[in-house]
Amino acid sequence: MTRWRPLPEALPREARHLVEQLRSLKDRTGLSLAELARRTAYSKSSWQRYLSGAKQPPRGAVQALCRVAGAESARLLALWDLADPTWPHGVADAAGTAEPPVAGTPPAGAAHRRWRAAALVSFAVIVVLLAGLLWVLPAGSG
Repeated sequence: MTRWRPLPEALPREARHLVEQLRSLKDRTGLSLAELARRTAYSKSSWQRYLSGAKQPPRGAVQALCRVAGAESARLLALWDLADPTWPHGVADAAGTAEPPVAGTPPAGAAHRRWRAAALVSFAVIVVLLAGLLWVLPAGSG
């Protein structure tokens, strides 16, 4: 069993519970972080950050740990869903000291939504420009 350091005080209850469950599952596998990294698409240092509470684990990392451990992922993914909106940015740095969240920093998952919205707006602008170009060209040639 791994001796885990205490989780950062700034970590919300939902995020803390997720990390504790991930730690427990990792301990049940009996794998070192290096071996866990070899069996998943996530590096040893990434697993260190996820299991220390320094960084929110991606949903895929939770699924990968469940797969390696032979555990059902539904419960941990539900915990991930609960923790996702509460996860603070910059909970801990490499030294393990708490950092205050950056003002105006969007919550985790917002980057994907922002990218998707930007892609949709870009697509709409391109469609409007093409429609305008097609409308102007026939009028100019006649």
